Amino acid sequence: MAAIPARARADYDYLIKLLLIGDSGVGKSCLLLRFSDGSFTTSFITTIGIDFKIRTIELDGKRIKLQIWDTAGQERFRTITTAYYRGAMGILLVYDVTDESSFNNIRNWIRNIEQHASDNVNKILVGNKADMDESKRAVPTSKGQALADEYGIKFFETSAKTNMNVDEVFFSIARDIKQRLADNDSKTEPSTLKINQPDQGAGSSQAAQKSACCGS
Repeated sequence: MAAIPARARADYDYLIKLLLIGDSGVGKSCLLLRFSDGSFTTSFITTIGIDFKIRTIELDGKRIKLQIWDTAGQERFRTITTAYYRGAMGILLVYDVTDESSFNNIRNWIRNIEQHASDNVNKILVGNKADMDESKRAVPTSKGQALADEYGIKFFETSAKTNMNVDEVFFSIARDIKQRLADNDSKTEPSTLKINQPDQGAGSSQAAQKSACCGS
């Protein structure tokens, strides 16, 4: 892979590619919209195939450009989205705390990661829609934490609606990836992992249809 052009180096220190995966309707697109644009809607779009947004953040004195890919959760798009696992440096596994089946399917999503992603990819577990009334909650916080502990990954509960822990999730995984890349650099290993050239037009030609996938 080509080295970072000098002009690009002035814009950011690291370019990190993140992937959002999970069942359809758990709020992946709403989390991304909240983080990238600071907005929320109860009537958003169902992702068709894959789309992405970019946000640059500051971490420990470094400029980190995050390229965040939002995948479709529907079964018919699985073959499209698995191709994007390979270049991901971090993956956010998202479930809906009011939907136990979306939580149970996290194990299937982790198996997909094991099959398609790099061995050293960073992972984080996200229980979304935590603002919902406790009477509607189907997955206790302790159960989400236990699953994260089982796989040795971090765990956050979030709400795209109230902005609870949204920044914290993305900053946490970005910091872990930055540390991994810095450690690689200090071992004088090739530093090209820093970059991941975006596919031309990959996020520009996706269709969308109206849905209430994030209606919490």
